[in-house]
Amino acid sequence: MQSEINNTPHRRYNILTGEWVLVSPHRTKRPWQGKTEEKKTLQKHTYDPSCYLCPGNTRASGETNPDYRQPYSFVNDFASLLPDSPEINFEEGLLKAETEQGICKVVCFSPDHSLTLPLMEEKDITRVVQIWKKEYLELGEKPNINYVQIFENKGAIMGCSNPHPHGQIWSQSSIPTEILKKSSKFRKHWQEHKRSLLGDYLQQELESGERILDQNEHFVSLIPFWAVWPFEAMIVPKRHIQHIGQLNEDEEIAFAEILKKLTIKYDNIFETSFPYSSGIHQAPTDGKAYPEWHFHMSFYPPLLRSATVKKFMVGYEMFAGPQRDITAEQAAKRLNQLPEKHYLQ
Repeated sequence: MQSEINNTPHRRYNILTGEWVLVSPHRTKRPWQGKTEEKKTLQKHTYDPSCYLCPGNTRASGETNPDYRQPYSFVNDFASLLPDSPEINFEEGLLKAETEQGICKVVCFSPDHSLTLPLMEEKDITRVVQIWKKEYLELGEKPNINYVQIFENKGAIMGCSNPHPHGQIWSQSSIPTEILKKSSKFRKHWQEHKRSLLGDYLQQELESGERILDQNEHFVSLIPFWAVWPFEAMIVPKRHIQHIGQLNEDEEIAFAEILKKLTIKYDNIFETSFPYSSGIHQAPTDGKAYPEWHFHMSFYPPLLRSATVKKFMVGYEMFAGPQRDITAEQAAKRLNQLPEKHYLQ
């Protein structure tokens, strides 16, 4: 059956959201005469005097960065959410709006302008994990912050406005839609089985091994069975924990290790600085208990056929639902065939 499903149009169910993805493996044979993206080269200089994020430089807001030597976070100068927005509750017929308050921060991964995560040392990635943990706990303690979203947009084709390796943290007063969907599925499984939904799924994946990319003592990286993006991946802790704030010291190091290995594989696929959007999903910070939640990190990379051909979410994807060409198993096999050493090294 596995052989047939990898050659036949079919749907796959996402147990975390309740949504379906259309998989069309035969479409990879079609010729491509559409748009290609410019191949991105890695930054070679460690410092850029015109970069708003390099140590000691002045940002567009007029603020000056300290001469930082480790990961550095600051409040976004052009934040999408503000902590002191005036309260508005508007409702007129079918029209409804309300104020959304929050705090947005930028996290510079390294003082070195040229170092993306796969090129950083594991000890330095561990420091990034630690600053994510610190920000989640500190922002989540604020009374008007009920969810903390940690994410990275890597590469210009993912909308990244500055090449200096960095991520963002948006914390807000409401709980976002994607989190509400996952909370519902986590809660239902917990009520029925008193076990983590993602933990049970992880056990099944480890027994199969077909979509596993890597694992260490504390974490597993894999291609989800229901993946939408061509080389979509997920990192899941083996221990059932609700959020990044619960990581112990050994788990911080293990998280950094598996992050580096996955992102090296990404760069090696097409020998380019591989673009993606990544994000951590974890329990809300509204003061309620969430024993059902299982923290995880997802990667959504757009490149499909080469360093210059991306997967476009248009047409059917916009008006009907997500669709992918290569199967999760094919993507995992492709990644597992790649060397673990970065192509530039």
